[in-house]
Amino acid sequence: QVEVVESGGGLVQPGHSLRLSCGASGRGITGMAWFREAPGKEREFVAAIRWRGGNAPVANTVKGRFAMSRVSGENAVYLRMDSLRLEDTAIYYCAASTRSMILSALSDLRTYDYWGRGTQVTVSS
Repeated sequence: QVEVVESGGGLVQPGHSLRLSCGASGRGITGMAWFREAPGKEREFVAAIRWRGGNAPVANTVKGRFAMSRVSGENAVYLRMDSLRLEDTAIYYCAASTRSMILSALSDLRTYDYWGRGTQVTVSS
């Protein structure tokens, strides 16, 4: 069994930065990802990292502002969020996979077996 726990959310003004953290306990993890869910919207992909592959693709909506990184050798990741906008307000979920992570499927919810409970990020002036 894998447990995923996120932290670091909060209230921030537009244009400011925030860093989310996530750790996963358990074995066999092949990669992790961040998704977010805004009120009234579907859960959407933000970024992902495969332990084998090393790339960390991000969604077009956050490209150039958000970056995901892994704690070397650990099942732990960060999501650095810069130049935050009102529309970035959402619950941010961390997810872990024990499957073979295919590049073309990184944004697919079904790629991930385990999910955290989410952390609220609110961007407001």
